[in-house]
Amino acid sequence: MRNFSYLRAASTAEAAQAAQQAGAMLLAGGTTLLDLAKCGVGEPDTVIDITHLSGMSGITVTADGATIGALARMSEVADHKDIRAAFPAVSESLSLAASAQLRNMATVGGNLLQRTRCSYFRDPGAFPACNKRNPGSGCSAIGGVTRNHAVLGTSEACIASYPGDLAVALVAFDAEVETDSRKVAVDDFFLLPGDTPDKETVLQRGEIITAVTIPASAAARNSTYIKVRDRQSYEFAAASAAVGLELEADGRTVRDIRVAIGGVATKPWRARVVEQALIGKALVPEAVEKAGRLAMQGAVDHGGNRYKIELAPRVIARAILKMGGLA
Repeated sequence: MRNFSYLRAASTAEAAQAAQQAGAMLLAGGTTLLDLAKCGVGEPDTVIDITHLSGMSGITVTADGATIGALARMSEVADHKDIRAAFPAVSESLSLAASAQLRNMATVGGNLLQRTRCSYFRDPGAFPACNKRNPGSGCSAIGGVTRNHAVLGTSEACIASYPGDLAVALVAFDAEVETDSRKVAVDDFFLLPGDTPDKETVLQRGEIITAVTIPASAAARNSTYIKVRDRQSYEFAAASAAVGLELEADGRTVRDIRVAIGGVATKPWRARVVEQALIGKALVPEAVEKAGRLAMQGAVDHGGNRYKIELAPRVIARAILKMGGLA
């Protein structure tokens, strides 16, 4: 880790101005920043401390929805009784992420901006070729060990998967990211790699996330987050699903359904094709399983990650059937 200068910002405006400098990185919970610095990927010239800024850590839930400050801790949001009641999938996605120690430190804004866990990206000494880290250098993962890599949203330049859980739940329920200058739908906030995998979000240099807003809905109130992984704790998803379901008065017909998946794509992935296949239809296991398989349309595997194409539809079906009282 190389030497860097430290700035304790007095306001969001001061932090944003300082963050426009090349080599500047923000310090919130610090869990991602420290991790990247230790492995040699993050080498800040200036660290801008925003941990103490007021007005960015509140959690408010009303009949219209929730507003979560960017500096709110993951554990605080997960345990908030109103979030658990109105957005159980959001609470569950946070509870199933990282470890208790990290959840007590990490912030919502930092969680959204976490970098991929691709081992080729995180080992610059052994693998200098990484388009996400060094644009134009190539992708060491393609042709390598790909068990944890994406099958959806990939390109010839990058197959790294997005590692987060919270963003998957947020995408399912049409949440928005608020910055110091604008609002952006979470689904639009994250970018596909294409030819520029180094550009992961729409954030501009110096732009700071201030909050996340989630509109209320019946589907969000009846929701869950299911995460399948190699071990029960402190592990990233092999495949996950955030599902919300609203049924008609007959208790069988789907009025509204939200489906997003994680662990299998280069960004949090909204499975709208699954939603469209089930809205207005009777909720029966056969239809759910058939619809779940549609989520893998366009999937491309690289050998070791082929299992995800079979696993993800099963996770989707399991979550939907659970919410429909059929599992």
